[in-house]
Amino acid sequence: MELSNLLERCCRGDELAWEALVRRFQARIYGIAYCYTGNPEDARDLAQEAFIRIYQNLAICTDETKFLPWIITITRNVCIDHLRRKQTRPPAHDLAADELLTLREPGSGPGEQYESESRKRLVHRALQEMTGLNREILLLKDIQGLALEEIAAMLNVPVGTVKSRSNRARIELAQKLAFLRREPAGGAAV
Repeated sequence: MELSNLLERCCRGDELAWEALVRRFQARIYGIAYCYTGNPEDARDLAQEAFIRIYQNLAICTDETKFLPWIITITRNVCIDHLRRKQTRPPAHDLAADELLTLREPGSGPGEQYESESRKRLVHRALQEMTGLNREILLLKDIQGLALEEIAAMLNVPVGTVKSRSNRARIELAQKLAFLRREPAGGAAV
């Protein structure tokens, strides 16, 4: 079903259309939340909160061309609010952030799966160690595929600034990955 038709039906209160909309975007929303938090439980909660806000404000954005940047903005704001609240309260306990929820790749053997999972964990770890702004630029541009103009509008900065920050973010990611590849399992760099 086309997104414009789905949005129109959701605005009229069609529960099946809302369910279809959630299913279409749930992995993307969860992925954004997970990139911000690094915690599967927090990401699930934040994705749910983002969908609640999307549902409550659905009539605001019925243009299918603006819908994806709009829901990403809502999700981003939910995550930033969560991180701000979390900074004001110390955590009750530390949680491992290296877990990745991934699906088994069809047709790949155990060795290939292990290599793929290792690469994913390494990239995720490098993303978690990056500065917040650079991680956010990579998330919006390279992972979510937003246009430079959409990112500039979302962050309220010029397009040129997004371009330069994107280049810096890629350089930082490459440096983090190079460092982490040299790091032995114990955690200390060689």
